[in-house]
Amino acid sequence: MAFFSYLCNFNIDHMKHIFIINPLAGKCDSTQAITQTLAAYAQQIDYETYVTRFSGDGKAFVKQWCENHPGEDVRFYACGGDGTINEVVTGMMEYKYSFKDGNVTQRQILPERFELSCYPCGSGNDYIKYYGHQDDFLDISRLIDGVMHPVDVMRVNDRFSINVSNFGFDAAVCEQMIKIKRKPIIGGRNAYTTGIITSIFTHMKSHCRVKVDGKPFYDGDFLLSTVSNGKYVGGAYKCAPLSKNDDGLLEVSLFKTMSLLKLATMIGDYAKGTHINIPGIEKWMRYTQGTVVEIENDEPFTLIIDGDVLHERHYHIENIQHALNFISPKK
Repeated sequence: MAFFSYLCNFNIDHMKHIFIINPLAGKCDSTQAITQTLAAYAQQIDYETYVTRFSGDGKAFVKQWCENHPGEDVRFYACGGDGTINEVVTGMMEYKYSFKDGNVTQRQILPERFELSCYPCGSGNDYIKYYGHQDDFLDISRLIDGVMHPVDVMRVNDRFSINVSNFGFDAAVCEQMIKIKRKPIIGGRNAYTTGIITSIFTHMKSHCRVKVDGKPFYDGDFLLSTVSNGKYVGGAYKCAPLSKNDDGLLEVSLFKTMSLLKLATMIGDYAKGTHINIPGIEKWMRYTQGTVVEIENDEPFTLIIDGDVLHERHYHIENIQHALNFISPKK
């Protein structure tokens, strides 16, 4: 046991820990608080911080760092919300894989340890709910000595999503959420609920055609739909309670159009993840699993990936099993 502990400490001591800080995440800038917290670990780990300057900067930094340090063991910590995780994931995926003519090829030379973790200081922090409470991830010592999980990542056209891709009513809600996330009272943890109230008047019906693994899944008007590896969306809603983020399968859920009254009766169950157990739910919801999802419409429409907004006419979503190693806090 002593020898095993020595090996674990050896790996940690000789790995680079990089904290990517998004100063715009959450209600306030957490840069100073994170920097002060990390100072206590200066003698224990080799770390550095990077504060993002604009949208996409985190992705570019991660990819460039990997290019400049080939073969060096590294763990990237996304310090922000789900959008920050998405940027770090994208930088790592663009370095690790190449995509050409529908084929996925892994880089030949990779670090022995190429890892992702999260210090959640954003508004939603949905992905980490798969593993536990936000406070668990805010304990730096438990993160440093964390547990590794090989997890799946979705490729969405030429982008990536580690948690949930959603469209329809849910996408309209997320767009509103992004606009008001720093507003007092209606923002923060309440931003998603505020987005729901706003979208009720504008996005109760959308249209799409969906195929899963080449087979028709849905064609017509609908309320909302999610394609998930994670379980949660919007800060408090358990949209995919059956999802496993390491099984190679996507959870595809679609709700048909319904009245506002019917939506009101179901929203509580949707938040708790018990909506799949509602008697007669098959009348309102379509559900399946698959590895490739095709979504299209005649006009461009909004799809949200981990809180980021895309606007295309066609989306190709494929799951890449065990694409990255995610670190959760030590129990």
